[in-house]
Amino acid sequence: MANDSDHLTRFLLDRAGVRGVRVHLGDSWTRIRAHGDYPLAVAELLGEATAAAALFTGHAKIDGRLSVQLRGQGRLRTLFAECTAAGTLRGIAQLAEDDTSPVSRDLRELGPGAMLAITIESRGAPGREPMRYQGVVALETDSLAAAFEQYFRQSEQLPTRLLLAADEHHAAGLMLQKLPGDEGDEDGWNRASVLFDTLKPHELLQWPAETLLSRLFQEDGVRLLGDKPLRFACSCSRERVAAMLESLGPDEARAAVIGGSANIRCEFCGQAYRFGADEVEALFSRPGPEVRAPGALQ
Repeated sequence: MANDSDHLTRFLLDRAGVRGVRVHLGDSWTRIRAHGDYPLAVAELLGEATAAAALFTGHAKIDGRLSVQLRGQGRLRTLFAECTAAGTLRGIAQLAEDDTSPVSRDLRELGPGAMLAITIESRGAPGREPMRYQGVVALETDSLAAAFEQYFRQSEQLPTRLLLAADEHHAAGLMLQKLPGDEGDEDGWNRASVLFDTLKPHELLQWPAETLLSRLFQEDGVRLLGDKPLRFACSCSRERVAAMLESLGPDEARAAVIGGSANIRCEFCGQAYRFGADEVEALFSRPGPEVRAPGALQ
């Protein structure tokens, strides 16, 4: 099994004119999965989405966070995975409570109005709101990898290949993209794509980065560009939960007080937060300018 789990590795295939990113998740994925009792298909989709979010931070310059979000109209309602510039990961899936139907791995069967989006949030200049960019992925293919390939071809107009895989203990991804311009020999991209197609999902999950890249692309001069550790972490805090309660307004926030306290549990990490009735009242009596708060626990 891969001995470099929870790492992102960037590389170049010099002779082919191709850049790539490989991600392998172990502990970070098992900790994400532990916070939800998901059907197998949902767990696999969440693992693949988490690996994809990490892959894309190795492809683009991110100084904030990048998220992948899938919304469906069937039993699977929401799937969300996020990777920050610091290499922290979190993810969650939400299912319809009154629906016990099977969840399909085929994205085309997620119901009318289903959508897949990539969102990049940059920190922005000091004192200014974060900058957000969102691209929507058409759900015209059966898999996440194929949908993302189509997105990159259309948005960046560069040939792109992705392989994503997840099981109970690991999630992984490999991404290749042709370098813009005339780098590499004439047949470099086609050659790299043919070799890419020989890789099986179980090999992606099992092989360390050095083994994987040398077995596939040794003849094209693999050059490692460095790696980054990845880990599970949640950005929830007592301050964020307080801001969320305040954003509800006095009536809804008071309605959340049951038995003398409002008890909120972060769905990403399981952390519990307790606000007494007096603390909830204090949220609406403190002086100062109005604070723009998030509409949901983040």
